[in-house]
Amino acid sequence: MAVAVESYLAARPRWIRWHEWLRGRRYTLASFPDRSRPLVIVAHSFRDAARGRQIALAVEQDWMAAPARCHEAYEEILRRGPGIIIIQLRRKNICGCLGHRHLVMKEAPFAEPHDAFGGAQVGEMDIAYERVEGWLASPLMDTALDTQFMAGSRLQEFHARQLRLRLLSVLLHETHHMVFSQEQEDTVRERSLGFYRDALANYVENARATLSLTIDRSFSRFGRD
Repeated sequence: MAVAVESYLAARPRWIRWHEWLRGRRYTLASFPDRSRPLVIVAHSFRDAARGRQIALAVEQDWMAAPARCHEAYEEILRRGPGIIIIQLRRKNICGCLGHRHLVMKEAPFAEPHDAFGGAQVGEMDIAYERVEGWLASPLMDTALDTQFMAGSRLQEFHARQLRLRLLSVLLHETHHMVFSQEQEDTVRERSLGFYRDALANYVENARATLSLTIDRSFSRFGRD
């Protein structure tokens, strides 16, 4: 499907593609490696290409690194969800929210059905990148883990993984709303935060098991308490 969608985007009339290019609209595609669907398409400004790529990495890499219980929690949701998910990447939402699912398709190239979509349903959401950057998904856990890291070779990696897992949890959260629109917000939030906590804890546990604490000073505080 990714190849078909890319071909469709490239085959549109030249004036449409030039207009899109000049206004700075770009698309980054990503797929869950262990699933045939959904295809995730991040719609972003050319200035936010690196940020769009972070969401793609979260889908393509961090999802697979999460433990099995994280995958099981979203098995039915992803199976029943849209075959294509459009993410409008924003820097901030005026309302202060991290993201919303859209009831009406706003991204023009995907607003109408097309053969390239293979009959797949298309769903759309937005994610406010800077809001997610400043969000403490699990305040006690985030603070506790952050203080265990000293400035060292893995501190930057930890923060990057932490951010990508936040982005992924928001994506899964809004997908949950798409599939079960009548589900209570507390229930949806509990599942997405559970995913974030379990996936982040799994990353830290693996990092602790594979690094020499005497060599890598990023983890020199582990095990002191």
